[in-house]
Amino acid sequence: MKESRRAAAVALPLGIMILLLMIGLLAGMKEAENSGLSIAERFQQATALPGKGISADPCPQKPPKPPQYKQYAEAKMIRLLRPQYRGLPVEAAIEQRRSVREFSTRSIDFAQLSQLVFAAQGTTGERYSHPLRAAPSAGALYPMELYVVVNNVEEIPQGIYHYNIREHGLELLETGDFSARIIEAGLHQSMLGKANATFAVSAVFDRTRFKYGERGMRYIYMEAGHISENIFLQAVSLGLGSVSVGAFYDDKVNLLFGLDGQKESVIYLHAVGTL
Repeated sequence: MKESRRAAAVALPLGIMILLLMIGLLAGMKEAENSGLSIAERFQQATALPGKGISADPCPQKPPKPPQYKQYAEAKMIRLLRPQYRGLPVEAAIEQRRSVREFSTRSIDFAQLSQLVFAAQGTTGERYSHPLRAAPSAGALYPMELYVVVNNVEEIPQGIYHYNIREHGLELLETGDFSARIIEAGLHQSMLGKANATFAVSAVFDRTRFKYGERGMRYIYMEAGHISENIFLQAVSLGLGSVSVGAFYDDKVNLLFGLDGQKESVIYLHAVGTL
């Protein structure tokens, strides 16, 4: 009898705690519904900095830091060429940059693809023994990964590749013609499959969130834009056309590259082709 009374005494407070928690969650959901804010507006509010800055992050429970680099140890590696190309002055490339959605059937060569990959995420030097990249990153945390759907590139078989940043090489994930699948995943935008190469920029979110919390989500999306602009300008300098794409079915694109869509997700596509 005494033991059952003790169990009941423990269960009662626990039950009350669960009930209060549920009431709190329901109240929070109701408040969000009644606020009249869209999902995008709530994102903007949730990632806004309070008056005291980063140190007063409203979500202080930051995730642990994940590994800085991703690699596919069992994948076949294709070593890329080190950047040697010298093309248009940056001012001319900026002036000529346009979104191009129609490409010819001519191939691009190995050196051109190497240069494009380097412009997107290649390492450009070191500071305090920390490798730096071609595109800027908040806190030099570099949350982005780069994948490539190769469709028509000399010396490189059709397939899906991952860019190994430390080795400046492409890791072959799967061979084959994936042009139809990337078109379908990209809301049936045909240029994604007709391009010589389509780049997929993904983010490992916790690489930035571990330091900057929810504010870091904004930085990640900014960084995708930095990378895409590098690809744009490099394509112009190489005499190629390109277009960035933000409209796609997330689940289908992530499935194509084997990503879970939560810890890592594709957030930008960029097609490059011959004119």
